[in-house]
Amino acid sequence: MMQVPDRLTLANARAALAEGLSAIAAGQREFDLSPVTAVDSSAVALVLAWKRAARASGSELVIAHAPESLHSLAQLYGVAGLL
Repeated sequence: MMQVPDRLTLANARAALAEGLSAIAAGQREFDLSPVTAVDSSAVALVLAWKRAARASGSELVIAHAPESLHSLAQLYGVAGLL
């Protein structure tokens, strides 16, 4: 099971993307973001990439307990409905 880091920022986006893609390939269908305390715009792209990868494998990825800051950024960029 993927351990989501407490920060989803540009500094760790590449590693988080790889870890998430591996978890999706292994069959994980829900990511719990409750540990996340800090995000930046790369977190929006990261979550969308995870969701695209799950969809490409024929399933949907559930993002649970996303922080309000992630929702706010997604609204700002006009992609809130995709999260």
